[in-house]
Amino acid sequence: MAGIDDVARAAGVSTATVSRALSGRGPVSTAARDRVLAAAARLGYVVSSAASSLATGRTRAIGVVVPFLDRWFFSTVLAGISDALVRRGYDITLYSVSADPAERRRVFDDHLRRRGIDAVITIALELDAEESASLRGLGIPIVAIAGPNPLLTTLTVDDLAVGRAATAHLLGLGHRRVAHIGADAVTDAASSVPALRRRGFEETLAEAGIAVRDVEPADFTIEGGSTAAARVLSRVDPPTAVFAASDEMAIGAILAARERGLRVPDDVSIIGVDGHELGRWFGLTTVDQFARGQGERAADAVLSELDGARPAPGRGTLPFELVDRGSTAPPRR
Repeated sequence: MAGIDDVARAAGVSTATVSRALSGRGPVSTAARDRVLAAAARLGYVVSSAASSLATGRTRAIGVVVPFLDRWFFSTVLAGISDALVRRGYDITLYSVSADPAERRRVFDDHLRRRGIDAVITIALELDAEESASLRGLGIPIVAIAGPNPLLTTLTVDDLAVGRAATAHLLGLGHRRVAHIGADAVTDAASSVPALRRRGFEETLAEAGIAVRDVEPADFTIEGGSTAAARVLSRVDPPTAVFAASDEMAIGAILAARERGLRVPDDVSIIGVDGHELGRWFGLTTVDQFARGQGERAADAVLSELDGARPAPGRGTLPFELVDRGSTAPPRR
């Protein structure tokens, strides 16, 4: 069985360089890293996780905490995290938490402490002060993607600006009767992602002197979007445009419109948020938030901190872009 000395000889470098190249720690030139990786693959050399952990004090595992596993945004962000971590030789330890208080306590107060992980990434979790303090108490790098987490280093899209951009697009086309599918004003926290998109919608209408007519709550699924859209499109004076706070809800709205014999965008314009790959098949205009890239950015952030970089204070803003695919158009005169 090949050892680290064999890899070093085959690559023409020192064993220290092999160690740095394979662990992802310390400076190594791109050319040297490529030679080491090629030699290790050719010789079938695999780093012993136990030996690596003893030598570095790391388990080379990153904990990722998500509220949902069966929704596109979360699975796509997770894929981006996985891509970036695998490139650096790290594994993922995945934790899914619901709204159940007992389950959340088990994860934050027990599981994350017992499972020797090097860092934690949370995806769009709304954490209370106790949960945030519990994470910080782990003494390891913590990066949050989205979510109102003032105590954590957070990477987030400006969801207020996202809501404004989608609404402004519809108003710019001439729509004045615009409905929103998304946050429930009663149950959604004011700083949550859905609530910020809703607020961007309401503020943009108010600035244009337009009263808010229809805001329908939905659960960010295709079925939920279809049900909510069916309600607003069945009204006596239905909207000429719908802004859904996610692409899945927007796709549901398109399907609901079709069921009523309405043409998109001739009879009703529909816009979503996310950049969901299904949007291409539906010709959906969307605000793309580059979900996979969010995961890669978060993974890079925790790995940089593990390598000694200081964490960026507060919140880091992630990009978004309005993509017009044809599901929005000026209202019929």
